[in-house]
Amino acid sequence: MKHITRAVAVAAVLALAATACNANNKDAPSGGGSSAAAEAGGTLQFLSTSKEISFDPAKSQNLGTSAIHLILRGLTAWKTDPGKPTELVPDLATDTGQVSDGGKTWTYKLKPGLKYADGSTIVAADIKYGIERSFAPELSGGLGYHKSLLVGGDKYTGPYKGGALASVETPDDTTIIFKLNKPFGDWPWVASMPAFSPVPKKADTDPAHYGEKPAASGPYQVKSYQPGSKLELERNPNWDKASDQARTGLPDAYVWQMGLEANTVNQRLIQDANDDKNAAATGVSVPAALIPTVTGNPAVKARVATSPSGALQYLAMNNKRPALSNPEVRKAIQYAVDKQAVQVAEGGPEFGGEIASTLITPGIEGYSKYNTYEAPPAGDPDKAKQLLAAAGVTNLRLTLVADNATGLPVAQAIQQGLKRAGITVDIKPLDSEPLSDLITGNKPDYDLTVSSWLPDFPSAIGNIQPLFATSEIGNGGYNISRYSNPTVDAAINAATAESDKAKAAAAWGALDKQIMNDAPLVPLLYARNAFLHGSKVQNFYLPSYPPYPNTLILGLSK
Repeated sequence: MKHITRAVAVAAVLALAATACNANNKDAPSGGGSSAAAEAGGTLQFLSTSKEISFDPAKSQNLGTSAIHLILRGLTAWKTDPGKPTELVPDLATDTGQVSDGGKTWTYKLKPGLKYADGSTIVAADIKYGIERSFAPELSGGLGYHKSLLVGGDKYTGPYKGGALASVETPDDTTIIFKLNKPFGDWPWVASMPAFSPVPKKADTDPAHYGEKPAASGPYQVKSYQPGSKLELERNPNWDKASDQARTGLPDAYVWQMGLEANTVNQRLIQDANDDKNAAATGVSVPAALIPTVTGNPAVKARVATSPSGALQYLAMNNKRPALSNPEVRKAIQYAVDKQAVQVAEGGPEFGGEIASTLITPGIEGYSKYNTYEAPPAGDPDKAKQLLAAAGVTNLRLTLVADNATGLPVAQAIQQGLKRAGITVDIKPLDSEPLSDLITGNKPDYDLTVSSWLPDFPSAIGNIQPLFATSEIGNGGYNISRYSNPTVDAAINAATAESDKAKAAAAWGALDKQIMNDAPLVPLLYARNAFLHGSKVQNFYLPSYPPYPNTLILGLSK
Protein backbone atom coordinates (compact mmCIF):
# COMPACT_ATOMS: atom_id res chain seq x y z
CA MET A 1 0.00 0.00 0.00
CA LYS A 2 0.95 3.60 -0.47
CA HIS A 3 2.65 5.68 2.20
CA ILE A 4 0.74 8.90 2.86
CA THR A 5 2.74 11.86 4.03
CA ARG A 6 0.09 14.54 3.66
CA ALA A 7 -2.28 15.33 6.49
CA VAL A 8 -5.01 16.39 4.11
CA ALA A 9 -6.12 14.32 1.19
CA VAL A 10 -9.89 14.17 0.94
CA ALA A 11 -11.01 16.83 -1.46
CA ALA A 12 -13.06 17.35 -4.55
CA VAL A 13 -13.28 14.41 -6.89
CA LEU A 14 -15.33 16.51 -9.28
CA ALA A 15 -12.84 19.34 -8.95
CA LEU A 16 -10.08 16.86 -9.74
CA ALA A 17 -8.22 17.21 -6.47
CA ALA A 18 -6.67 14.22 -4.75
CA THR A 19 -8.78 11.77 -2.82
CA ALA A 20 -6.16 9.59 -1.27
CA CYS A 21 -6.26 7.50 1.86
CA ASN A 22 -5.73 9.86 4.76
CA ALA A 23 -8.94 11.79 5.13
CA ASN A 24 -8.30 14.32 7.86
CA ASN A 25 -10.19 17.04 5.99
CA LYS A 26 -13.54 15.36 6.35
CA ASP A 27 -16.49 16.43 4.26
CA ALA A 28 -20.02 15.85 5.54
CA PRO A 29 -23.58 13.74 5.36
CA SER A 30 -25.93 10.51 4.00
CA GLY A 31 -28.77 9.43 1.76
CA GLY A 32 -30.48 11.30 -1.06
CA GLY A 33 -29.46 12.24 -4.54
CA SER A 34 -30.99 12.58 -7.98
CA SER A 35 -32.07 9.86 -10.35
CA ALA A 36 -34.79 11.46 -12.48
CA ALA A 37 -34.71 11.17 -16.24
CA ALA A 38 -31.24 12.06 -17.45
CA GLU A 39 -31.21 12.70 -21.18
CA ALA A 40 -28.45 13.00 -23.74
CA GLY A 41 -27.33 16.55 -24.45
CA GLY A 42 -26.72 19.83 -22.69
CA THR A 43 -23.70 21.33 -20.94
CA LEU A 44 -22.86 20.30 -17.39
CA GLN A 45 -21.19 23.03 -15.34
CA PHE A 46 -18.70 22.23 -12.60
CA LEU A 47 -18.11 24.86 -9.95
CA SER A 48 -14.54 24.33 -8.77
CA THR A 49 -12.17 25.81 -6.20
CA SER A 50 -9.18 24.49 -8.16
CA LYS A 51 -7.00 27.05 -9.90
CA GLU A 52 -5.24 24.46 -12.04
CA ILE A 53 -6.47 21.17 -13.47
CA SER A 54 -4.29 18.47 -15.00
CA PHE A 55 -5.41 15.35 -16.79
CA ASP A 56 -1.93 13.82 -16.78
CA PRO A 57 -2.51 10.19 -15.72
CA ALA A 58 1.03 9.85 -14.34
CA LYS A 59 0.46 12.62 -11.78
CA SER A 60 -3.12 11.81 -10.78
CA GLN A 61 -4.37 10.46 -7.44
CA ASN A 62 -7.99 10.54 -8.59
CA LEU A 63 -10.37 7.73 -7.74
CA GLY A 64 -12.04 5.59 -10.39
CA THR A 65 -15.26 7.66 -10.50
CA SER A 66 -13.61 11.06 -10.97
CA ALA A 67 -13.44 13.43 -13.91
CA ILE A 68 -10.06 12.37 -15.32
CA HIS A 69 -11.82 9.16 -16.39
CA LEU A 70 -14.21 11.14 -18.62
CA ILE A 71 -11.19 11.63 -20.90
CA LEU A 72 -9.03 8.61 -20.11
CA ARG A 73 -9.95 4.93 -19.98
CA GLY A 74 -7.92 2.21 -18.25
CA LEU A 75 -7.70 -1.57 -18.46
CA THR A 76 -10.46 -1.84 -15.84
CA ALA A 77 -13.02 0.64 -14.48
CA TRP A 78 -15.48 1.20 -11.62
CA LYS A 79 -19.22 0.75 -11.97
CA THR A 80 -21.45 2.12 -9.21
CA ASP A 81 -25.07 1.51 -8.25
CA PRO A 82 -26.96 3.29 -5.44
CA GLY A 83 -27.84 0.06 -3.65
CA LYS A 84 -24.84 -2.18 -4.41
CA PRO A 85 -21.11 -2.35 -3.73
CA THR A 86 -18.90 -0.69 -6.35
CA GLU A 87 -18.00 -3.22 -9.01
CA LEU A 88 -14.82 -3.62 -11.04
CA VAL A 89 -15.59 -4.06 -14.76
CA PRO A 90 -13.45 -4.48 -17.88
CA ASP A 91 -12.75 -1.17 -19.63
CA LEU A 92 -10.23 -1.22 -22.49
CA ALA A 93 -9.56 -4.86 -21.61
CA THR A 94 -11.85 -7.81 -22.39
CA ASP A 95 -11.90 -8.93 -18.74
CA THR A 96 -10.54 -7.84 -15.36
CA GLY A 97 -7.34 -9.87 -15.80
CA GLN A 98 -6.12 -13.45 -16.01
CA VAL A 99 -3.80 -14.46 -13.20
CA SER A 100 -1.02 -17.08 -13.36
CA ASP A 101 2.38 -17.91 -11.81
CA GLY A 102 0.86 -18.17 -8.31
CA GLY A 103 -0.53 -14.63 -8.44
CA LYS A 104 2.58 -12.92 -9.82
CA THR A 105 1.60 -12.60 -13.50
CA TRP A 106 -1.49 -10.78 -14.81
CA THR A 107 -2.46 -10.81 -18.49
CA TYR A 108 -4.92 -8.54 -20.32
CA LYS A 109 -6.26 -8.53 -23.90
CA LEU A 110 -7.60 -5.30 -25.42
CA LYS A 111 -11.06 -5.07 -26.98
CA PRO A 112 -11.07 -4.72 -30.78
CA GLY A 113 -11.66 -1.38 -32.55
CA LEU A 114 -10.59 0.99 -29.74
CA LYS A 115 -9.62 4.46 -31.01
CA TYR A 116 -8.39 7.82 -29.71
CA ALA A 117 -10.22 11.05 -30.51
CA ASP A 118 -7.94 11.58 -33.54
CA GLY A 119 -8.97 8.21 -35.01
CA SER A 120 -5.71 6.36 -34.34
CA THR A 121 -5.85 2.88 -32.80
CA ILE A 122 -5.22 2.28 -29.09
CA VAL A 123 -2.53 -0.41 -28.75
CA ALA A 124 -1.03 -2.25 -25.79
CA ALA A 125 2.30 -0.40 -26.19
CA ASP A 126 0.48 2.86 -25.38
CA ILE A 127 -0.64 1.47 -22.01
CA LYS A 128 2.88 0.22 -21.32
CA TYR A 129 4.28 3.67 -22.16
CA GLY A 130 1.69 5.39 -19.95
CA ILE A 131 2.70 3.21 -17.01
CA GLU A 132 6.41 3.85 -17.68
CA ARG A 133 5.82 7.63 -17.66
CA SER A 134 4.45 7.35 -14.11
CA PHE A 135 7.93 6.31 -12.90
CA ALA A 136 9.58 9.50 -14.21
CA PRO A 137 10.65 11.72 -11.27
CA GLU A 138 9.41 14.84 -13.09
CA LEU A 139 5.88 13.35 -13.25
CA SER A 140 5.62 12.23 -9.63
CA GLY A 141 2.61 12.41 -7.31
CA GLY A 142 0.25 9.85 -8.80
CA LEU A 143 -1.12 6.70 -7.23
CA GLY A 144 1.88 4.40 -7.07
CA TYR A 145 0.80 0.88 -6.05
CA HIS A 146 2.25 -0.58 -9.26
CA LYS A 147 5.64 1.00 -8.63
CA SER A 148 6.44 -1.27 -5.68
CA LEU A 149 4.81 -4.35 -7.24
CA LEU A 150 6.25 -4.52 -10.78
CA VAL A 151 9.57 -6.37 -11.03
CA GLY A 152 12.37 -3.79 -11.30
CA GLY A 153 10.06 -0.93 -10.39
CA ASP A 154 12.19 0.02 -7.39
CA LYS A 155 15.09 1.02 -9.67
CA TYR A 156 13.25 2.19 -12.82
CA THR A 157 13.28 5.94 -13.55
CA GLY A 158 10.84 6.25 -16.46
CA PRO A 159 11.10 6.19 -20.26
CA TYR A 160 12.90 9.52 -20.72
CA LYS A 161 16.13 8.31 -19.08
CA GLY A 162 15.56 4.73 -18.04
CA GLY A 163 14.50 3.03 -21.29
CA ALA A 164 11.70 0.45 -21.10
CA LEU A 165 10.39 -1.43 -18.06
CA ALA A 166 10.91 -5.13 -18.79
CA SER A 167 8.23 -6.35 -16.36
CA VAL A 168 5.47 -4.85 -18.56
CA GLU A 169 5.39 -6.95 -21.73
CA THR A 170 3.46 -6.28 -24.95
CA PRO A 171 3.98 -9.30 -27.23
CA ASP A 172 1.45 -7.86 -29.72
CA ASP A 173 -0.83 -4.84 -30.16
CA THR A 174 -3.66 -6.31 -28.07
CA THR A 175 -1.84 -8.11 -25.23
CA ILE A 176 -0.23 -6.66 -22.12
CA ILE A 177 1.41 -8.78 -19.39
CA PHE A 178 2.48 -7.62 -15.93
CA LYS A 179 5.18 -9.43 -13.93
CA LEU A 180 4.94 -8.77 -10.19
CA ASN A 181 7.56 -9.35 -7.52
CA LYS A 182 4.98 -10.97 -5.20
CA PRO A 183 1.40 -12.26 -5.47
CA PHE A 184 -1.10 -9.39 -5.27
CA GLY A 185 -4.75 -10.35 -5.48
CA ASP A 186 -6.03 -6.78 -5.94
CA TRP A 187 -4.03 -6.10 -9.12
CA PRO A 188 -7.29 -5.72 -11.16
CA TRP A 189 -8.14 -2.67 -9.00
CA VAL A 190 -4.65 -1.29 -9.54
CA ALA A 191 -5.22 -1.62 -13.30
CA SER A 192 -8.12 0.86 -13.00
CA MET A 193 -5.87 3.66 -11.73
CA PRO A 194 -5.04 6.70 -13.91
CA ALA A 195 -1.47 5.53 -14.69
CA PHE A 196 -2.95 2.59 -16.63
CA SER A 197 -4.48 4.92 -19.24
CA PRO A 198 -2.97 4.73 -22.74
CA VAL A 199 -0.49 7.45 -23.73
CA PRO A 200 0.81 7.26 -27.33
CA LYS A 201 4.54 7.99 -27.28
CA LYS A 202 4.21 10.30 -30.28
CA ALA A 203 1.79 12.52 -28.33
CA ASP A 204 4.18 12.94 -25.39
CA THR A 205 6.34 15.68 -26.91
CA ASP A 206 6.02 18.04 -23.92
CA PRO A 207 5.60 15.90 -20.77
CA ALA A 208 5.25 18.87 -18.39
CA HIS A 209 2.12 20.05 -20.27
CA TYR A 210 0.72 16.72 -21.48
CA GLY A 211 -2.11 16.91 -18.91
CA GLU A 212 -3.56 20.03 -20.52
CA LYS A 213 -4.69 18.15 -23.63
CA PRO A 214 -4.02 14.40 -23.35
CA ALA A 215 -4.83 11.85 -26.05
CA ALA A 216 -8.49 11.10 -25.29
CA SER A 217 -9.70 7.51 -25.02
CA GLY A 218 -12.90 8.25 -23.04
CA PRO A 219 -16.14 9.94 -24.14
CA TYR A 220 -14.69 13.47 -23.96
CA GLN A 221 -11.61 15.45 -24.99
CA VAL A 222 -10.24 18.82 -23.87
CA LYS A 223 -11.59 21.64 -26.04
CA SER A 224 -9.94 24.56 -24.22
CA TYR A 225 -8.12 25.28 -20.97
CA GLN A 226 -7.49 28.64 -19.33
CA PRO A 227 -5.77 28.05 -15.95
CA GLY A 228 -7.54 29.73 -13.06
CA SER A 229 -10.60 30.46 -15.16
CA LYS A 230 -12.18 27.82 -17.37
CA LEU A 231 -11.85 24.29 -18.72
CA GLU A 232 -14.08 22.96 -21.50
CA LEU A 233 -14.58 19.35 -22.60
CA GLU A 234 -16.27 18.30 -25.84
CA ARG A 235 -17.28 14.91 -27.19
CA ASN A 236 -14.70 12.42 -28.46
CA PRO A 237 -16.22 11.38 -31.81
CA ASN A 238 -14.46 8.00 -31.70
CA TRP A 239 -15.64 6.85 -28.28
CA ASP A 240 -17.72 3.69 -28.60
CA LYS A 241 -20.47 3.50 -25.95
CA ALA A 242 -20.96 -0.21 -26.68
CA SER A 243 -17.42 -0.94 -25.43
CA ASP A 244 -17.82 1.04 -22.18
CA GLN A 245 -19.72 -0.25 -19.13
CA ALA A 246 -18.56 2.50 -16.78
CA ARG A 247 -19.54 5.76 -18.53
CA THR A 248 -22.83 7.10 -19.87
CA GLY A 249 -21.43 9.95 -21.99
CA LEU A 250 -24.73 11.85 -21.70
CA PRO A 251 -23.84 15.60 -21.74
CA ASP A 252 -22.61 17.16 -24.98
CA ALA A 253 -20.07 19.22 -23.07
CA TYR A 254 -18.58 19.94 -19.65
CA VAL A 255 -17.41 23.36 -18.45
CA TRP A 256 -15.36 23.93 -15.27
CA GLN A 257 -15.66 27.37 -13.71
CA MET A 258 -12.41 27.48 -11.78
CA GLY A 259 -10.87 29.35 -8.86
CA LEU A 260 -14.11 29.92 -6.95
CA GLU A 261 -14.37 30.28 -3.17
CA ALA A 262 -15.90 27.21 -1.49
CA ASN A 263 -18.62 29.31 0.12
CA THR A 264 -19.47 30.93 -3.24
CA VAL A 265 -19.87 27.49 -4.82
CA ASN A 266 -22.35 26.31 -2.20
CA GLN A 267 -24.28 29.60 -2.13
CA ARG A 268 -24.73 29.46 -5.92
CA LEU A 269 -25.95 25.88 -5.71
CA ILE A 270 -28.35 26.75 -2.89
CA GLN A 271 -29.83 29.53 -5.04
CA ASP A 272 -30.18 27.27 -8.13
CA ALA A 273 -31.18 30.44 -9.91
CA ASN A 274 -30.80 29.98 -13.65
CA ASP A 275 -29.80 27.57 -16.39
CA ASP A 276 -26.09 27.71 -15.65
CA LYS A 277 -26.60 27.03 -11.94
CA ASN A 278 -29.33 24.43 -12.08
CA ALA A 279 -27.18 22.45 -14.49
CA ALA A 280 -24.24 22.66 -12.08
CA ALA A 281 -22.42 20.21 -9.81
CA THR A 282 -19.36 20.43 -7.58
CA GLY A 283 -16.80 18.49 -5.60
CA VAL A 284 -16.96 21.05 -2.79
CA SER A 285 -18.70 19.52 0.20
CA VAL A 286 -21.42 21.24 2.23
CA PRO A 287 -19.68 22.92 5.20
CA ALA A 288 -21.05 22.64 8.71
CA ALA A 289 -21.94 26.36 8.77
CA LEU A 290 -24.39 25.89 5.88
CA ILE A 291 -26.10 22.75 7.20
CA PRO A 292 -28.96 24.71 8.89
CA THR A 293 -29.57 26.64 5.64
CA VAL A 294 -29.66 23.41 3.64
CA THR A 295 -31.80 21.38 6.03
CA GLY A 296 -34.19 24.28 6.68
CA ASN A 297 -35.27 24.47 3.04
CA PRO A 298 -36.91 21.28 1.69
CA ALA A 299 -36.24 22.26 -1.94
CA VAL A 300 -32.54 22.68 -1.20
CA LYS A 301 -32.29 19.61 1.01
CA ALA A 302 -33.74 17.54 -1.85
CA ARG A 303 -30.65 18.49 -3.86
CA VAL A 304 -28.12 17.23 -1.31
CA ALA A 305 -26.56 13.85 -1.97
CA THR A 306 -25.12 12.19 1.13
CA SER A 307 -23.02 9.09 1.46
CA PRO A 308 -24.19 5.90 3.22
CA SER A 309 -20.68 5.52 4.60
CA GLY A 310 -17.23 6.98 4.13
CA ALA A 311 -13.83 7.33 5.72
CA LEU A 312 -13.19 5.69 9.09
CA GLN A 313 -12.59 8.36 11.71
CA TYR A 314 -10.65 6.93 14.63
CA LEU A 315 -8.71 7.71 17.80
CA ALA A 316 -5.17 6.38 17.36
CA MET A 317 -3.43 5.31 20.57
CA ASN A 318 0.36 5.20 20.39
CA ASN A 319 0.91 1.58 21.44
CA LYS A 320 4.65 2.19 21.94
CA ARG A 321 4.13 4.72 24.77
CA PRO A 322 4.58 3.18 28.25
CA ALA A 323 1.15 4.35 29.39
CA LEU A 324 -0.56 2.72 26.38
CA SER A 325 1.56 -0.39 25.86
CA ASN A 326 -0.78 -2.41 28.10
CA PRO A 327 -3.77 -3.67 26.00
CA GLU A 328 -5.99 -3.51 29.12
CA VAL A 329 -5.47 0.27 29.31
CA ARG A 330 -6.33 0.62 25.64
CA LYS A 331 -9.46 -1.48 26.20
CA ALA A 332 -10.48 0.84 29.03
CA ILE A 333 -10.23 3.77 26.61
CA GLN A 334 -12.50 1.89 24.16
CA TYR A 335 -15.23 2.07 26.81
CA ALA A 336 -14.39 5.58 28.05
CA VAL A 337 -14.71 7.38 24.68
CA ASP A 338 -17.98 9.27 24.15
CA LYS A 339 -18.59 8.49 20.46
CA GLN A 340 -21.93 10.29 20.56
CA ALA A 341 -20.20 13.53 21.54
CA VAL A 342 -17.78 13.06 18.63
CA GLN A 343 -20.75 12.51 16.32
CA VAL A 344 -22.39 15.74 17.55
CA ALA A 345 -19.13 17.66 17.07
CA GLU A 346 -19.05 16.48 13.44
CA GLY A 347 -22.63 17.54 12.64
CA GLY A 348 -24.83 14.77 14.06
CA PRO A 349 -25.87 11.38 12.63
CA GLU A 350 -27.12 12.68 9.29
CA PHE A 351 -24.16 14.91 8.46
CA GLY A 352 -21.40 13.72 10.80
CA GLY A 353 -21.59 9.98 10.32
CA GLU A 354 -22.63 6.69 11.87
CA ILE A 355 -20.96 5.50 15.08
CA ALA A 356 -18.25 2.97 14.20
CA SER A 357 -17.00 -0.22 15.84
CA THR A 358 -15.07 -1.94 13.02
CA LEU A 359 -11.91 -1.25 10.99
CA ILE A 360 -13.33 -2.24 7.60
CA THR A 361 -15.96 0.29 6.55
CA PRO A 362 -19.47 -0.51 5.23
CA GLY A 363 -19.52 -0.92 1.45
CA ILE A 364 -16.18 -2.76 1.36
CA GLU A 365 -16.15 -6.55 0.92
CA GLY A 366 -15.09 -8.15 4.19
CA TYR A 367 -17.09 -5.74 6.36
CA SER A 368 -19.35 -7.31 8.94
CA LYS A 369 -21.16 -5.47 11.71
CA TYR A 370 -19.74 -6.37 15.12
CA ASN A 371 -18.62 -4.62 18.30
CA THR A 372 -15.89 -6.12 20.49
CA TYR A 373 -16.43 -3.44 23.14
CA GLU A 374 -20.19 -3.13 23.57
CA ALA A 375 -21.06 0.18 25.21
CA PRO A 376 -23.79 2.83 24.90
CA PRO A 377 -23.11 5.52 22.23
CA ALA A 378 -21.91 7.88 24.99
CA GLY A 379 -19.51 5.24 26.36
CA ASP A 380 -19.33 3.33 29.63
CA PRO A 381 -17.01 5.22 32.04
CA ASP A 382 -17.72 2.82 34.90
CA LYS A 383 -16.51 -0.16 32.85
CA ALA A 384 -13.43 1.87 31.87
CA LYS A 385 -12.68 2.61 35.54
CA GLN A 386 -13.00 -1.11 36.40
CA LEU A 387 -10.51 -2.09 33.69
CA LEU A 388 -8.02 0.59 34.75
CA ALA A 389 -8.30 -0.51 38.40
CA ALA A 390 -7.77 -4.15 37.44
CA ALA A 391 -4.66 -3.08 35.48
CA GLY A 392 -3.38 -1.19 38.52
CA VAL A 393 -3.41 2.13 36.66
CA THR A 394 -4.21 5.40 38.42
CA ASN A 395 -3.85 9.08 37.51
CA LEU A 396 -3.48 8.34 33.78
CA ARG A 397 -2.50 11.50 31.88
CA LEU A 398 -2.25 11.53 28.07
CA THR A 399 -1.36 14.08 25.37
CA LEU A 400 -3.67 14.32 22.35
CA VAL A 401 -2.20 16.11 19.31
CA ALA A 402 -4.88 17.70 17.11
CA ASP A 403 -5.20 19.73 13.92
CA ASN A 404 -5.74 23.29 15.16
CA ALA A 405 -7.87 24.20 12.12
CA THR A 406 -10.25 21.23 11.96
CA GLY A 407 -9.65 18.89 14.88
CA LEU A 408 -10.34 20.76 18.11
CA PRO A 409 -14.10 20.10 18.58
CA VAL A 410 -13.54 16.33 18.29
CA ALA A 411 -10.43 16.50 20.49
CA GLN A 412 -12.49 18.25 23.17
CA ALA A 413 -15.23 15.61 22.89
CA ILE A 414 -12.57 12.91 23.46
CA GLN A 415 -11.10 14.88 26.37
CA GLN A 416 -14.48 15.23 28.12
CA GLY A 417 -15.35 11.55 27.60
CA LEU A 418 -12.10 10.27 29.07
CA LYS A 419 -12.32 12.68 31.99
CA ARG A 420 -15.43 10.81 33.25
CA ALA A 421 -13.25 7.69 33.58
CA GLY A 422 -10.59 9.58 35.51
CA ILE A 423 -8.23 9.97 32.54
CA THR A 424 -6.71 13.44 32.04
CA VAL A 425 -6.16 14.46 28.41
CA ASP A 426 -3.99 17.45 27.48
CA ILE A 427 -4.76 18.74 23.98
CA LYS A 428 -1.78 19.96 21.95
CA PRO A 429 -2.92 21.86 18.80
CA LEU A 430 -0.65 21.76 15.72
CA ASP A 431 -0.84 22.98 12.12
CA SER A 432 -1.66 20.18 9.69
CA GLU A 433 1.83 19.74 8.22
CA PRO A 434 3.75 19.54 11.54
CA LEU A 435 0.98 17.25 12.82
CA SER A 436 1.39 14.91 9.85
CA ASP A 437 5.18 14.95 10.19
CA LEU A 438 4.91 14.09 13.90
CA ILE A 439 2.44 11.21 13.67
CA THR A 440 4.01 9.59 10.57
CA GLY A 441 7.62 10.32 11.54
CA ASN A 442 10.27 8.57 13.57
CA LYS A 443 10.02 10.65 16.78
CA PRO A 444 6.48 9.86 17.93
CA ASP A 445 6.07 12.26 20.85
CA TYR A 446 2.31 11.85 21.32
CA ASP A 447 -0.14 9.53 23.05
CA LEU A 448 -3.35 10.10 21.11
CA THR A 449 -4.46 11.65 17.83
CA VAL A 450 -7.66 11.62 15.78
CA SER A 451 -7.37 10.71 12.11
CA SER A 452 -9.48 9.52 9.19
CA TRP A 453 -8.77 6.95 6.50
CA LEU A 454 -10.33 6.08 3.15
CA PRO A 455 -8.94 3.33 0.89
CA ASP A 456 -7.90 4.25 -2.66
CA PHE A 457 -9.99 1.38 -4.02
CA PRO A 458 -12.79 -0.73 -2.52
CA SER A 459 -10.78 -3.57 -1.04
CA ALA A 460 -10.28 -4.19 2.66
CA ILE A 461 -6.51 -4.25 2.14
CA GLY A 462 -6.85 -0.46 2.14
CA ASN A 463 -8.57 -0.49 5.55
CA ILE A 464 -6.08 -2.84 7.21
CA GLN A 465 -2.57 -2.91 5.72
CA PRO A 466 -1.62 0.81 5.85
CA LEU A 467 -2.90 1.26 9.41
CA PHE A 468 -1.70 -1.97 11.07
CA ALA A 469 1.26 -3.51 9.21
CA THR A 470 4.54 -3.13 11.12
CA SER A 471 6.17 -1.93 7.87
CA GLU A 472 3.96 1.18 7.95
CA ILE A 473 5.28 2.53 11.29
CA GLY A 474 7.24 5.78 10.84
CA ASN A 475 9.08 6.86 7.68
CA GLY A 476 5.88 8.54 6.45
CA GLY A 477 3.74 5.45 6.99
CA TYR A 478 0.27 5.71 8.47
CA ASN A 479 0.36 3.07 11.19
CA ILE A 480 0.08 5.97 13.62
CA SER A 481 -1.08 3.67 16.43
CA ARG A 482 2.40 2.12 16.08
CA TYR A 483 0.80 -1.30 16.38
CA SER A 484 3.07 -4.26 15.70
CA ASN A 485 2.01 -7.90 15.82
CA PRO A 486 4.02 -10.50 13.83
CA THR A 487 1.00 -12.83 13.62
CA VAL A 488 -1.07 -10.03 12.12
CA ASP A 489 1.74 -9.13 9.70
CA ALA A 490 1.81 -12.72 8.42
CA ALA A 491 -1.97 -12.75 8.02
CA ILE A 492 -1.85 -9.42 6.12
CA ASN A 493 0.72 -10.88 3.72
CA ALA A 494 -1.43 -13.96 3.13
CA ALA A 495 -4.60 -11.91 2.52
CA THR A 496 -2.68 -9.58 0.17
CA ALA A 497 -1.58 -12.52 -1.97
CA GLU A 498 -5.08 -14.06 -2.25
CA SER A 499 -6.60 -13.54 -5.72
CA ASP A 500 -9.91 -15.26 -4.91
CA LYS A 501 -12.12 -12.32 -3.92
CA ALA A 502 -14.36 -14.24 -1.51
CA LYS A 503 -11.40 -15.84 0.28
CA ALA A 504 -9.60 -12.48 0.49
CA ALA A 505 -12.69 -10.76 1.94
CA ALA A 506 -13.04 -13.50 4.58
CA ALA A 507 -9.34 -13.17 5.48
CA TRP A 508 -9.59 -9.38 5.86
CA GLY A 509 -12.78 -9.72 7.91
CA ALA A 510 -11.02 -12.11 10.29
CA LEU A 511 -8.09 -9.70 10.57
CA ASP A 512 -10.48 -6.86 11.49
CA LYS A 513 -11.65 -8.80 14.57
CA GLN A 514 -8.17 -10.12 15.42
CA ILE A 515 -6.70 -6.61 15.47
CA MET A 516 -9.59 -5.13 17.47
CA ASN A 517 -8.97 -7.76 20.17
CA ASP A 518 -5.64 -5.93 20.74
CA ALA A 519 -7.47 -2.54 20.82
CA PRO A 520 -4.77 -0.50 19.00
CA LEU A 521 -7.23 2.30 18.16
CA VAL A 522 -10.83 3.35 18.84
CA PRO A 523 -13.14 3.43 15.78
CA LEU A 524 -15.24 6.61 16.13
CA LEU A 525 -17.39 7.25 13.04
CA TYR A 526 -18.00 6.08 9.52
CA ALA A 527 -17.87 9.68 8.30
CA ARG A 528 -20.45 11.01 5.86
CA ASN A 529 -19.92 13.30 2.86
CA ALA A 530 -22.53 15.68 1.44
CA PHE A 531 -22.63 17.52 -1.88
CA LEU A 532 -25.18 19.87 -3.44
CA HIS A 533 -26.14 19.82 -7.10
CA GLY A 534 -28.33 21.86 -9.42
CA SER A 535 -31.94 20.82 -10.06
CA LYS A 536 -31.25 19.73 -13.66
CA VAL A 537 -28.34 17.44 -12.71
CA GLN A 538 -29.35 13.77 -12.65
CA ASN A 539 -27.73 10.45 -11.65
CA PHE A 540 -26.08 12.40 -8.81
CA TYR A 541 -25.75 10.11 -5.80
CA LEU A 542 -23.02 8.93 -3.45
CA PRO A 543 -22.42 5.16 -3.38
CA SER A 544 -21.24 3.35 -0.26
CA TYR A 545 -17.76 3.59 -1.77
CA PRO A 546 -16.33 5.97 -2.74
CA PRO A 547 -18.31 8.60 -0.80
CA TYR A 548 -18.28 10.99 -3.78
CA PRO A 549 -20.55 11.48 -6.81
CA ASN A 550 -19.75 9.28 -9.81
CA THR A 551 -18.81 11.89 -12.41
CA LEU A 552 -18.85 9.29 -15.19
CA ILE A 553 -22.62 8.77 -15.18
CA LEU A 554 -24.01 12.28 -14.65
CA GLY A 555 -26.58 13.70 -17.03
CA LEU A 556 -29.06 16.55 -17.31
CA SER A 557 -32.84 16.67 -17.45
CA LYS A 558 -34.47 19.01 -19.95
